[in-house]
Amino acid sequence: MGKGGRHAYAAISLFAAGALVLTGCSEGGSKNEAGDKQGKKDAQRQQASIEFGDAKASTGPAAEVPGAKPGGTVTVLQRDSYAHLDPAQIYVSDEGSLSSLLHRGLTGYKATSDDGSKHEVVGDLATDSGTTTDGGKTWKFTLKDGVKWADGTAITSADVRHTFERQFAAFVSNGPTYIQQWLANTPGTAYRKLLPDGPYKGKHLPDTILQTPDAKTVVFKFKEPKPDLPYALAMAGYSIVSEKKDTKEKYDKAPMTAGPYKIQDFKSGKSMTLVKNTNWTAATDPIRHQYVNQFNFVFNKQYEDSTKALLDDAGVNATSVSFNNQVDAGNLSKVLRDPALKGRTASGYQPYVGQMNINLSQPEMQDKKVREAIAYALPITPFVRAYGGNDAMEVAGGLISPTVSGYNPSFDPFGKKKKPAGDPEKAKALLKEAGKEGLKLTFGYINSPEGQQYSTAMAAGLQKAGFNVQRQEIPAETYYDQVSKVKNNFDIFHTAWGADWPSASTVIPPLYDGRGIQDGASNYSHINDPKVNADIDRINKITDPVKAAEEWNKVNEYIVKDVVSNVPTAYYKQTQIAGSKIGGFVYDDVLGGVDPRRLFVK
Repeated sequence: MGKGGRHAYAAISLFAAGALVLTGCSEGGSKNEAGDKQGKKDAQRQQASIEFGDAKASTGPAAEVPGAKPGGTVTVLQRDSYAHLDPAQIYVSDEGSLSSLLHRGLTGYKATSDDGSKHEVVGDLATDSGTTTDGGKTWKFTLKDGVKWADGTAITSADVRHTFERQFAAFVSNGPTYIQQWLANTPGTAYRKLLPDGPYKGKHLPDTILQTPDAKTVVFKFKEPKPDLPYALAMAGYSIVSEKKDTKEKYDKAPMTAGPYKIQDFKSGKSMTLVKNTNWTAATDPIRHQYVNQFNFVFNKQYEDSTKALLDDAGVNATSVSFNNQVDAGNLSKVLRDPALKGRTASGYQPYVGQMNINLSQPEMQDKKVREAIAYALPITPFVRAYGGNDAMEVAGGLISPTVSGYNPSFDPFGKKKKPAGDPEKAKALLKEAGKEGLKLTFGYINSPEGQQYSTAMAAGLQKAGFNVQRQEIPAETYYDQVSKVKNNFDIFHTAWGADWPSASTVIPPLYDGRGIQDGASNYSHINDPKVNADIDRINKITDPVKAAEEWNKVNEYIVKDVVSNVPTAYYKQTQIAGSKIGGFVYDDVLGGVDPRRLFVK
């Protein structure tokens, strides 16, 4: 996932930045039977509402993986080395995948199906997913008996307190900030004032905010209800850190671990070796397995390199996998259509939803009929085609991904699923009604090969409807910096966003709350709608995740259909491949990639 809420540069180049992310239209992709079947199969993987599990659901061991057996060594081919191993600094999904083997949190996602598509939040180090009696202001967690660090010492509430207090320290700057902001009851970076040095100079959070009355009990106290706390605690960035072994900045390269594996050796940029943590016990862990004896990581393997090695399948390649590298664009169609490779591939959605922002700060964009004309005219086919067709993308109807609770597959107000090439006639009529024929439209686009390709064809589609489209190139490295300026002078521009956990509470508020409009913020369309703002406040207080998901979806539908500030383009997908001797190879929709915890050597 991309740092800071996952507006990842996957939007810039899906195939160039897949490791930074956590994942059947008509024309535009490969139009053949295999592709259509894959599209239908992916569409069935919608994320049902993820519920919070009780003590029974939180008890280990994890359900056995069919056919699994212990032993063997797995080689992991990765494009990127790991910049961060300290949980508090982890906010990109390749590090999140690794974290699933090394670190444990109070809660975690337990897969409840063998295909990685269904989950519940359960207690990981805690006995359950948390209890609240006042609507989410106070949350209590109890640590399980027998949970230990890799050095054999007990994990206690002092470690949990330390974990959350150290996140206020200045050196922790890369991870999520939800819980810090909730504890301080303040937005942005102002939370640091609550405990500027973290716990390192003897100061602690007061009991009115965080209580640890004994070695096993942890109580969070918030000023406002935080019904999503169990989801947030399941993020890799909120995994527990050892108080006694905390080496501050140095912890980022050599952390104490609590998961089924520990780091034997790490040469940054070259290799890493994981071996079994003998102090991990399956009985305390409802989420993870420890089938593999050793994982050997090799870095600097580009997508083409890893795909070639895994297709070769000889020698060590047969027991190789990548946690995050996807099949490269050149081989994608071939891999998906070779029956012999079917058992060696895993596909699924990434959490990203692409969207064309209509900039409501621009005077001409104030007219709703103009916005509707853009929505009808905009062709989605070129966007899907630019990133590899139906195998890499699916035309989107709404702003909530299939990986997020509340997703509605039938919502498609502008008919994009039926007419992905756009409806220029309908758009032309709307533009005429508005008296704005020939309206100049400044289209800011990213100067990647994909951006050049889709923006040219999208501009042509808008021109068919009577717009005078001026394309304006934006450098890739500063793309999000430029489009996040309130006065950016672009009428339309594309972004992609992925949920931080499978709740639209990490999509709707950051993207569409009008009170968050400022340079650098992620409300790219500058929507400031009183109904949306009021709905955000109301839904944030709903403690039932299923009910909240339904309500978030209503806001999503209102934004797309009634405000018309954001035109959904596509749901991002990913396909990965493994060697033939790798078992338990499934795509996990929460991780947005292969699930390392299920792997075994056949």
